[in-house]
Amino acid sequence: MDAALGLPILVALIAVALLFDFLNGLHDAANSIATIVSTRVLRPQYAVIWAAFFNFVAFAVFGTHVANTIGTGIIEPDIVDATVIFAALVGAIVWNLITWALGIPSSSSHALIGGLVGAGMAKAGISAAVWSGLSKTLLAIVLSPLVGFLLALVLVAIVSWLSVRSTPFAVDRAFRILQFVSASLYSLGHGGNDAQKTMGIIAVLLYSQGHLGNHFEIPFWVVLACQAAMALGTLMGGWRIVRTMGLRITRLTPMQGFCAETGGAITLFLATFLGVPVSTTHTITGAIVGVGAARRASAVRWNVASSIVYAWVITIPASAVVAALAYWAVVLLR
Repeated sequence: MDAALGLPILVALIAVALLFDFLNGLHDAANSIATIVSTRVLRPQYAVIWAAFFNFVAFAVFGTHVANTIGTGIIEPDIVDATVIFAALVGAIVWNLITWALGIPSSSSHALIGGLVGAGMAKAGISAAVWSGLSKTLLAIVLSPLVGFLLALVLVAIVSWLSVRSTPFAVDRAFRILQFVSASLYSLGHGGNDAQKTMGIIAVLLYSQGHLGNHFEIPFWVVLACQAAMALGTLMGGWRIVRTMGLRITRLTPMQGFCAETGGAITLFLATFLGVPVSTTHTITGAIVGVGAARRASAVRWNVASSIVYAWVITIPASAVVAALAYWAVVLLR
């Protein structure tokens, strides 16, 4: 482990972590607002304010189970030092910026996990990984979009059956109102799961420097700072990715938007309470594909969906490689 850091360096590393959290909000703003914008229930500028508010207040609903998983369940806490944290954040931020510039809704969560794994293994080899926590996270890569897909599919079937005697106008009007609820729940789940990942990074950095004593915990000021950084990033919006998520995968009605957001929100709530760091991007994409497929298979632009899946597959290894290179570069420049 590195010698104790000076206060300026420690503050700078925390600032880099919060920058990642801000970019996470910016990158994943589309997850929270794409459906409600594409159905024209809310204008984009109002939708981001709505989503940012619920991103911020999520700490009042959820605990810090996901933060504990990130802090102690991906790589061994004992090998963490300032260089590992810095390299992990560089790997995640660089991959986030690349995918944001290309308009690809990849996972900020898995970019961070890949960064941690790459930096940890660059320092200590394969033994750096906590395989129990890492395997749980890798399993969630497959399960979270699948669960979102199935829940959205079932919700569309239930809602269609309940609405069979209603006029299209009445259904549209009702679900325009209900979409405010579903969008709020999804934004709450997004803020609850994603902001905790940066909390875990900052907390394990503080722990490695002896600022938390012998007991790993998440200080409340870290919770507030991470929720605020994510909410600010969401407020800035991510318009390139909004277009892909809300318009290019499938066309959505307010009823379908409600089903996609509700299916995604249920998935995120379950994962967050279980302490599993899932991808909000994977979850909402799976749900959107689910509502499109419920209409008919051809309603989904499978070429767009498949290109998104390719980005998912390479996110962890790509960010891990960038993080490992960053770690070795810092070591060589010392």
